Amino acid sequence: MSRALDHAAIATLIPHAGAMCLLDAVLDWDATRIRARSASHAHADHPLRRDGALHALHLCEYGAQAAAVHGALVARAAGGAPRAGLLAALREVRLYVETVDPAGGALDIEAECQLGDAHGAQYAFRVARDGCPLASGRATIVYAAAAGS
Repeated sequence: MSRALDHAAIATLIPHAGAMCLLDAVLDWDATRIRARSASHAHADHPLRRDGALHALHLCEYGAQAAAVHGALVARAAGGAPRAGLLAALREVRLYVETVDPAGGALDIEAECQLGDAHGAQYAFRVARDGCPLASGRATIVYAAAAGS
C-alpha cells in the first residue's frame, strides 16, 4: 500500500477543491495510518487565513483532510469507492501555538484510524513542523447515508 501521492492525486480523492485542498503530498500510508506533508499554510491566499494570520485551530482541517484521504485510499484498496463523509466532531484538541508561522517550513501531518465501521470513523491526528508539535486531537467522521437507505 504505502505509495506516495502528489497534490493532483490527492485532489481526486477528496471533495476539497482549489486552494481548499490543503495537502501537498502523501508520504506513506497503510491500513490504519497516513503521513502527509504540506506547505500550503505559507500561501498568502490561504482560504482560512484572516488578517494575514493562520490560526492554529485551522490545523485541525489538515488533520481532517489527511483522514479523508486515508479513508478514500483504504476504500480504493479494498475495491470500493470512497464514501462521502462529514466532520462531525473534534475532541481533545491541543494547540501548541497560537498562529502558524508561514516562514517556518513544511507541516507534517499524521492521522491514525482508531475506530471505523460502515457509519463512520474516528481518527487521531497530529500536525508538527521539524518534530515540534503544533496541534493534535481526534476527529469523528460520519459517512453520508447511501441513496435509498
